[in-house]
Amino acid sequence: MFIHQTIASAAPTVARSVKYWIYQLGGVGFIPLGLLDNSIIPLPGSMDVLTIFLSARKEQLWLYYALMATVGSVAGGFVTYRLARKGGKETLARRFPAKTLDKVYKRFERWGLGAIAIPALLPPPVPMLPFLFGAGAMQYPVRKFLLALTMGRIIRYTLLAFLAARYGRPILAFIAQHGHPGLFIVAGLIATLAAILFVVFAGKRQRHGSS
Repeated sequence: MFIHQTIASAAPTVARSVKYWIYQLGGVGFIPLGLLDNSIIPLPGSMDVLTIFLSARKEQLWLYYALMATVGSVAGGFVTYRLARKGGKETLARRFPAKTLDKVYKRFERWGLGAIAIPALLPPPVPMLPFLFGAGAMQYPVRKFLLALTMGRIIRYTLLAFLAARYGRPILAFIAQHGHPGLFIVAGLIATLAAILFVVFAGKRQRHGSS
């Protein structure tokens, strides 16, 4: 009992130390954070926070931070994809309820690449983990998976980093005033705009291909 209480009391301190360490790494910090955020212990909003914070602090490096955020997120997503690919649909069925799996399967049937790219664009609370697991368990082609995930993430983080660099102080002030809800509002507006642009572009491309 004493051991459990000690671990529980030490957990916030450890979390703060890890957070501080990651922030001190700068752009390289996106790699360990991306591995964690796309694993079985996701950290919703953490990549967005780091992208906004670093890009607002050093505006001239916003593109570098966007690229590093994309690399970290794709690397983490690929690890989860590979684990699910080895485990198959049985692992997927053990981890997620039937209703969630039904949505994942239907979206893959309907959207294909978009089943990965669109959730990758959208901020929390939109879940990404079921789609990463789903792609692996359903043996979705590796190249298509990486293309879709990279496409979604690079659009999201590029827009996020650019706007944070361009309007850094007002954005940071808004987030500081409203906390996590403020962050989700900012990230949500940016990601929603990116998702709309993606859907419009994909629709035009599909119509062009069928004509």
